[in-house]
Parts: sequence; C-alpha cells; structure tokens
Amino acid sequence: MAGDERGELLVVRCQLGEREAFTELVEAWHGPLWRYLRGMVGSAGVADDLAQEAWVAVVRGLPRLRRPDRFAPWLFTIGRRVVMNHLRQAYSTAEISVAEADAAEEAADDDLPGRVLDRMAIRDGLGELPPREREVLILFYLVDLPLAGCADVLDVPPGTVKSRLSRARRMLRDILTERGHDA
Repeated sequence: MAGDERGELLVVRCQLGEREAFTELVEAWHGPLWRYLRGMVGSAGVADDLAQEAWVAVVRGLPRLRRPDRFAPWLFTIGRRVVMNHLRQAYSTAEISVAEADAAEEAADDDLPGRVLDRMAIRDGLGELPPREREVLILFYLVDLPLAGCADVLDVPPGTVKSRLSRARRMLRDILTERGHDA
C-alpha cells in the first residue's frame, strides 16, 4: 500500500498526467481494493470485474480529487459504490448464492489443508454477517484502514465505526462458535 507522503506524491503525479505514476498507484492499491471487493461479494471473478470498474472510476475522477492525502478513503468509497451497485443487481437476480459457492471452491484451492478450513470458516462466517458488519470488518482488518479512514468510507462518525466493529466481531465469533470452531 502506498504510504503517507509517497502515496500523496503518487496521486499528484497521476493528476499531472504521468502514466508511470498511475501504474505505481494501481500496483500499490489494487491488492487492498481487490481484497475489500472480494470480501464483500465472495467471488474472485466478480471482484476482478468490480475492481476494473472501480479503477475506471478512479481514472475519471482522479483529476477532480482535491485532497491527494485522502486518496485511500476516496478509493474505498468508489469501491463501496461499485459493490452496492453490484449487490443491488445480484439481489434482484439471485446470483449471491452462486458467488458464495464459487468462493468456497476457490478457497479450497489456494491454501494449505490445515488453514483452508479456518479461512473458509471465517469467509463463510463473514458471508453470513449483515452487509454493514461485514464491510466494517473487511475495511478495518483486511484492508487495514484506520478508524478515521473507515469512518470516511462509510460516511459515519468514528464512534459508529467502533460500535459496528464491536458488534461485527461478536456476531462473527457467535457464528463460528455455533459451527464448532474456536473463535
């Protein structure tokens, strides 16, 4: 992830039209953005498509970004908007259960046997959380946004982020415990 002043400078260079800077920006932020999207939709393929859509929005909006130091919350706000649009469509066409099945199959292929069950259990548990709680856990723990960054993305006060995190952790722990996993 692009950090502090270096990340801010990278955004400014992009705004000035440097192609290499945009490549660096994507390299620095694509992984965290993709993990957020994957966590929200449950499918690597869908996350790939949504990430591409988000980066197109970034290209279009980057010249108008007034505060380069706020790039991370701005990027994840775009990602959130893309996810919400996708979820609206998916709920209307009932594609969610197919995406969850695909995600479970993919998870089995990408890890050691002992950890696959834990990762699958957590991923499945995340999938059972309401979208608000799932989103705050993903932003805080998987994307590593600070509380203030999560608050910016979610457009809520930091105190609300804290309470959602607490509720989400408790709910995930209950889901995992109910399934017989040590949480």
